[in-house]
Amino acid sequence: MTNDVTGRRSPNAPWLEESADIEIPFHDVDVMEVAWHGHYVKYFEIGRCALLRRFDYDYPQMQASGYLWPIVECHLKYVRPARYGQRVRVTASLTEYENRLRIAYEIHDIETQMRLTKGYTLQVAVDARNGEMQFVSPPVVREKLEAAWAAV
Repeated sequence: MTNDVTGRRSPNAPWLEESADIEIPFHDVDVMEVAWHGHYVKYFEIGRCALLRRFDYDYPQMQASGYLWPIVECHLKYVRPARYGQRVRVTASLTEYENRLRIAYEIHDIETQMRLTKGYTLQVAVDARNGEMQFVSPPVVREKLEAAWAAV
């Protein structure tokens, strides 16, 4: 369901979505032979970058546009552990963009399709020149998204 006034959609209806496949490396597992909980943020980052590239606004383009986009909130829910060598798919979905970027994530086992983790991050625009937080996303975000939507 769309809400054009706020630029928000429900998590089930993302504005844009992209996935990235990862094989859990040995150096990510702990003594219990599962991926250490802190690495899931890195997996989210891999999915987020794939999504941002989808509408040509990855970190180099953000910086070139004059805005930095720090993460101001991160939430994770661990459902099942990821293990060494397991192939997982990180899906990142843009669910809000008008005043901030809200990206929802799900990590699934590629073979079984079982959900391992879900969560979201919030990012806000900060003017790179003066460090001021922007309360509305800069026009470049809408322009990049409109170009991506037109290509679909």
